[in-house]
Amino acid sequence: MSTAARDMARIDRLYASHWLWLRDWLSPQTRCRTRAEDLAQDTFCRLLERSPGEPLRDARSYLAKVARRLLIDDVRRGKVERAIMAAIAEEDLVNAVTPERIVMATQMLTALMRVLDGLSQPARDTFILRRIEGLEQHEIAERLGISISSVRRYTAQAYVQCHAVAGLD
Repeated sequence: MSTAARDMARIDRLYASHWLWLRDWLSPQTRCRTRAEDLAQDTFCRLLERSPGEPLRDARSYLAKVARRLLIDDVRRGKVERAIMAAIAEEDLVNAVTPERIVMATQMLTALMRVLDGLSQPARDTFILRRIEGLEQHEIAERLGISISSVRRYTAQAYVQCHAVAGLD
């Protein structure tokens, strides 16, 4: 049996033995069984993307760690969506809502989410802490355990990507 086939068989066994546990573990945290199912599925997709190698020593611990990170990203994504929707709502008080504007806003939101997903983890975390949570540079540096110059660099990387999506570069 090839290495790829062994890895797939191992993942199949992990999926069969841990998917229900993972979904049930995520359900109270998401307060939505469907969202928990989606995150559990995404967790196993990440496992498929993982480079083949040694079997997992503690599968539940590893799956919980990946799922927790996906859950954090999901919560942050929700904050970004709500912030964008709030900004759109404020603008719409002045300007009428049209189907074209809704499509444009949805496309922009999708593009921005792709940008965030494409950033390195430190750049994404820095950008979200700065723009969504409103932390100052020194607070971000302290929270992430990085230097202020790294905070500036990661924030700049995120802005460059956002501006490119918005067509402002």
